[in-house]
Amino acid sequence: MINYNNRNWLNLFQLKKADTFRRLAPVIIAVGIYSAVVVFVETDWLHLPDTSPVKQFTMLHTLLGFVISMLLVFRTNTAYDRWWEGRKLWGSLINNSRNLAIKVDAFVPAGDAANRAFFRKIIPLFARAMRKHLLAEATRLELDTEPHPEIPNFDHTKHLPVQIAGAITNRVQRLYKDGLISGEQLFFMNAELQSFLDVCGACERIKNTPIPYSYSSFIKKFIFVYTITLPLGLAFSLHYLLVPVVGFVFYVLASLELIAEEIEDPFGSDANDLPMDRMAETIRKNVEDIIA
Repeated sequence: MINYNNRNWLNLFQLKKADTFRRLAPVIIAVGIYSAVVVFVETDWLHLPDTSPVKQFTMLHTLLGFVISMLLVFRTNTAYDRWWEGRKLWGSLINNSRNLAIKVDAFVPAGDAANRAFFRKIIPLFARAMRKHLLAEATRLELDTEPHPEIPNFDHTKHLPVQIAGAITNRVQRLYKDGLISGEQLFFMNAELQSFLDVCGACERIKNTPIPYSYSSFIKKFIFVYTITLPLGLAFSLHYLLVPVVGFVFYVLASLELIAEEIEDPFGSDANDLPMDRMAETIRKNVEDIIA
């Protein structure tokens, strides 16, 4: 995730790796060339009159502009909701890890070095394992029905976060059976034990359930058709000034779609995805500080 000062307007002139202009530059140039060709054909070659029926495309774009703006607003808001929900889930994991570490530190006797060392190591291990699990391509595809040749050994039985959560629960149960913690203390720890897999399952829901294909594909087609037909009606009034205008319109529309594509999966390795590695490191430091 990119850290920046949101009050510094000089960021406007910085081209980050995630900046959409760098990614769209070749297509913007192609759209500009296409617009110049349309202006040349309509005004310099065919010499179409200003009253040509082709000019009626301007009214069509005026009507469709509101529709495409509403679609892109909904698309961006939906993608941001997924990104923010992922951040809240990782925030819950950080808090629950701290709470479990505090209870372990309070309930497990100070002289029981073996059990305290076990929890000091395994609680941060869950966060690191969940990060690796969410980054895996297999996690993104696990709900798909079609086979994926790029993953020849697809195995649903190996789920590392589940195994780690099970190991934590088994150790807590052993502490209870050995009389090191009471039944009330076991009950108090149950909420954090259950929350680990609740967070993991919610993250998996975001990871392997993308925005419906038909909706995403429709917006891309809409942007393409809207941009390609835009020069047809505006060529008479803007002439070759149309080239930068169409390029800018395409840049705005396509950038919104690219941003939505990037943030709708917050558990990836893109520049604006969640810093899961840093959050996992925060959990490790906090747990080690608590369970001294």
